Amino acid sequence: MSAFLRYANLNKAILNKANLSGANLYSASLSGASLSGANLIGADLSDADFSGVDFSGADLTNDNLLGSNLTNANLSGAILIGAILQGSNLIGADLTGVVSSGIWGTTSALPPGWAIIDRQLVQG
Repeated sequence: MSAFLRYANLNKAILNKANLSGANLYSASLSGASLSGANLIGADLSDADFSGVDFSGADLTNDNLLGSNLTNANLSGAILIGAILQGSNLIGADLTGVVSSGIWGTTSALPPGWAIIDRQLVQG
């Protein structure tokens, strides 16, 4: 059974390596939280506040990040294969070493020097 955390306030929570696959975090607030190495495969993370969140090394395969706030998030080494990024804000996010393909949608904002080309996040 997946976690049902819609509208939850988990600001600054420490959830490193947590198994949240298939979790529903719609419109949740996790500002400043740490989810380093977490398993979030197939999670609904839409319309959520992930500003300043540490997602380093996390698996966000097939996640719905529609309209999410990822400003200043650390996504270094994260897996974003098949993620829906339509309308999400990634200004100031660290995308170093991110693994992406099959990205869906157009973000509202990316860090300078980043683009989505052929459904992949690329720097250049």
